[in-house]
Amino acid sequence: MRHAEHVMGTVVSIDLADDLPEPRLQQLIGDVCGWLHEVDGRFSTYREDSEVCRFRRQEIALDDCSPDLRLVLNACADLWRFTDGYFDAYAGGPLDPSGYVKGWSVEVASARLAEAGSVNHCISAGGDIRARGRTAAGAPWRVGIRHPWEADKLSWVLPVSDGAVATSGTYERGDHVTNPRTGGPARGLRSVTVTGPDLALADAYATAALAMGPPGITWLAKLTTDGYESAVVTDDGRAFTSPGLPTAV
Repeated sequence: MRHAEHVMGTVVSIDLADDLPEPRLQQLIGDVCGWLHEVDGRFSTYREDSEVCRFRRQEIALDDCSPDLRLVLNACADLWRFTDGYFDAYAGGPLDPSGYVKGWSVEVASARLAEAGSVNHCISAGGDIRARGRTAAGAPWRVGIRHPWEADKLSWVLPVSDGAVATSGTYERGDHVTNPRTGGPARGLRSVTVTGPDLALADAYATAALAMGPPGITWLAKLTTDGYESAVVTDDGRAFTSPGLPTAV
């Protein structure tokens, strides 16, 4: 069963390949959509009544925030330290944890599906993908990485059976990632894709590497020991992949 939901400023595609009764599949999709809308309502920086906006305006104290918001803030702080400040939820000025929230929310949604009995599924949210198990045809999920200049072509196709794929780039949303060292837009890398076991981290790592520019390629190589592989296209058209990146034949 497939479903597309408009939420968090993008379209989230949900594909359940389990041999379960249709009413059960519909319920599972409804649960995922309900969770994603809950996240959007809490973390949207465009809704004045969201918890994030209220926290930014100091209308609520940290101790009074929801467990989810405190978890996200702690994760963003950990990532700021781990990336030497290149993943910065305050890079644009006010708090904006969006660079972590989308990947985290899809990772949680996938875990909840697995716990509820859906062990074969794929969730795609604007460049962030979490897949488990197999397609209805019994094959690994195939994730295409868009060519950063030619929208109708792919740079890579990755087979995924249990893992995450996150891509951050400048070719669709323009200069949306800031280099915190310069205060200006990130330069040097056109597209960064990170694969690994956790979508929240893969998404944050891709964003941080894009902010770093060319030095991000070397930084990404250090993550392979933790199970995170990468594929990068530079602004001048060069392509780099880590040795363990899975690619479809």
